[in-house]
Amino acid sequence: MRWGRKNTGGSQTRPYRILLLIPLIFLALFFFYPLLTIFGISLAPEGQLNLSAFATVVMSDYYRETLWFTVVQAVLSTVLTLVLALPGAYVFARYDFPGKSLLSSLSTLAFVLPTVVVAAAFSALIGPRGVVNDALTAIFRLESPPIQLERTLVIILIVHVFYNYSVALRIIGGFWATQSLRMEEVARVLGASGWRLWWHIRLPILRPAILAAAVLVFIFTFTSFGVILILGGPRFATLEVEIYRQATSLFNLPVAAALSLVQIILMFALMLIYTRLQRQTATELQGWVARRPRNRREWGFVIANVIVMAILLFAPLLALVIRSLTGHDGLTTQFYQLLSSNPRGSVLFVPPVQAIGNSLIFAIVTTVMAVLLGTMAAYLLAQRQSRLSRWLDPVFMLPLATSAVTLGFGYIIALDEPPLNLRASPLLIPIAHTLVAMPFVVRSVLPALRAIAPGIQESASVLGASGWQIWRLIDLPLISRGLIVGATFAFTVSMGEFGASSFIARPDTPTMPLVIYRLLGQPGATNYGQAMAMSVLLMAVCAVSFVLIERLRSAGIGEF
Repeated sequence: MRWGRKNTGGSQTRPYRILLLIPLIFLALFFFYPLLTIFGISLAPEGQLNLSAFATVVMSDYYRETLWFTVVQAVLSTVLTLVLALPGAYVFARYDFPGKSLLSSLSTLAFVLPTVVVAAAFSALIGPRGVVNDALTAIFRLESPPIQLERTLVIILIVHVFYNYSVALRIIGGFWATQSLRMEEVARVLGASGWRLWWHIRLPILRPAILAAAVLVFIFTFTSFGVILILGGPRFATLEVEIYRQATSLFNLPVAAALSLVQIILMFALMLIYTRLQRQTATELQGWVARRPRNRREWGFVIANVIVMAILLFAPLLALVIRSLTGHDGLTTQFYQLLSSNPRGSVLFVPPVQAIGNSLIFAIVTTVMAVLLGTMAAYLLAQRQSRLSRWLDPVFMLPLATSAVTLGFGYIIALDEPPLNLRASPLLIPIAHTLVAMPFVVRSVLPALRAIAPGIQESASVLGASGWQIWRLIDLPLISRGLIVGATFAFTVSMGEFGASSFIARPDTPTMPLVIYRLLGQPGATNYGQAMAMSVLLMAVCAVSFVLIERLRSAGIGEF
């Protein structure tokens, strides 16, 4: 099925080319239409353009400070992530050591965890009731926890580094491993060493990968919602959190829409830059073969980086498990048992365990929709002769950078009349999740499609194979791993999605992240323990999905 390929068959592939338009139609109906609707109602309430909301945003010191803080925390998070990830990327690209492949695989687990789980993990590690504070209080007989990082910028930066470390590690380390050592060897012969070797040789070579990683990490931290909302509190308002506050607490749609539009424009520009940088990092040169460390200095450098990775990535997750099994009387499983009950007066409308079933159903539906639409979109972007695909690439990435709150309001306003009367439909959640998951499918399938030589398909066509036979017998086997990786990503993303679900989910059909968020926001050891237990279960689901991704993943699959 030569979707998006040059074809001499004319009308034979016309139906398949029409199929390629389905992802664009989906985006038009469930992404651009809701956004345009809310912008139209908010910015032109009486049918005439009214830019007073933008004037308010531009003239207000508060909103300018909000934008400034959003940029500053994203820049700080990006710089810290790159500073920590660059030595790790060097270690993984240059050296071979015991446990390297396992550590590389496990490092990605942090990226696929939901924000509420990560927030709960760091609360369990260094929060007021965390493992570290409990230990220090007991050892030094203190009256109050010595580490007070909640509601501070420090905890936000730490969690952002935790989240994005593996992203930078993969992008920079993967690119670095494909580069030739000849230039570096020549520089050594000419007397370059130490910082000169880094500054004049290594960093210039790595510039495309470093920039690509920096842009992607900046995008993720600029649009961070759950981390800021749960750990930062009202004192630290980013654009995303302010959009949420304006829309849900103050019901100020014009200002929320103005802030959303500013964010969308900025993110579209960054997505465009990232997709172009990503194509540069795909260039492969003759790489080196990783070797064992040769002396104590090299072994010390490797061990130091491994220790940093272990503390940063695994200590919070271990603390989460410990806290979920710890009660007043020591080890207990009571918090897991309480997930099946819903006591009177609880903030939940249903037993927490019901949220697990809801999340699984939504995730399965999302996976099917995201794989179908994402595969079609990947074929559309794989057109080698089309300049349009270069512009469509960031368009398909745009849902990742859009405020979930704005999108949720758009659904309520735009999808309340036939034939798109989905306001009360349970299908609305999988639709919103599909918008977020589809880019991951595209990024998993697209490299495999681009690697297929057109001559193979042309030869099959000459031999009389139909479009369906070509796709089933040639394309599908070659992209099957990418499809499975994309499907697993979609399932994991849906299970952990928090932003959109917090807005459009009905009270009687909560998802696991929503239950965790509600429990964390309530006082009492029981609510806190249940939140820890539910977080461990959600982490386990994501971990299983992640292991499947790593087992099926082969070199070159996936562009994140």
